[in-house]
Amino acid sequence: MPVAPVPERPKPEGENPVPLFDPRRMAFFHFMFSRFFAKHMRAARVAGWGMPRDYGNRPLVVFANHPGWWDGVAFMLLSQRLFPGRTMFIPMDAAALSRYGFMKRIGVFGIEGGTARGAVAFLRTAKIVLGASDRMLWMNAPGRFSDVRERPVPIAPGMSRLPEMAPDAVFVPLALDYPFWTERKAEMLCAFGEPIEAATLAALPRDDRGPALSAALAATMDRLALDAIARDPARFETLLRGPEGMGGVWQLWRRLRSTMRGERFDPRHDPKHDPGQEAR
Repeated sequence: MPVAPVPERPKPEGENPVPLFDPRRMAFFHFMFSRFFAKHMRAARVAGWGMPRDYGNRPLVVFANHPGWWDGVAFMLLSQRLFPGRTMFIPMDAAALSRYGFMKRIGVFGIEGGTARGAVAFLRTAKIVLGASDRMLWMNAPGRFSDVRERPVPIAPGMSRLPEMAPDAVFVPLALDYPFWTERKAEMLCAFGEPIEAATLAALPRDDRGPALSAALAATMDRLALDAIARDPARFETLLRGPEGMGGVWQLWRRLRSTMRGERFDPRHDPKHDPGQEAR
């Protein structure tokens, strides 16, 4: 009996997420993510030295470390508040994305991790995304969760090929950290580092590009760590704040007590820590 031929697997052409992007849904989810952030985190702060620059009319590759779950929220908040007029696209594990289909309408596209086939498809999609000067590709460079203290900073293998896909792009390192300072909620600390021309990276041997990206990201992370250790909000631009204090019955009692005494209520554990911020 003849054996039926095994159908050939289609070649990975690369997904095109651009037509799926919906600005109205992005605006809606930015609003929802902002509310969610304010409920669960104390503040989103960008180091004064690490604010974005004028990168010109060029596509951007923002490559960040990957310290925790909040990174996706950070991408959403930072891209919408600091890069007006640009559209963000983010790669995400295809299996995980299948559980959050709505994300395809806000710039997220699926990748098949750990395979050569998936790497080829990712690069083709990245080339599509970076084909216009008003678009940005944001990604966690390690390709896995990694502690902020891990050195060298891991860089996923596909990153070394990106300069070839978008020779006009600018690569911008982004450091993220989520320390606890004086309140019960964590801070979201961010900083953008020195930009790197894609042409500069492309001129390097391919094996040297990963270490170059790792060094640039590590330098940005190390500088942000000094500001995190200093615990000085004055070093940062605050983009978003959540409610202060413990909340619950204890905070209600403290508020009532201040009212009865004719005092101004301040819910913060250490009001002196952020004197420039009016308490809520």
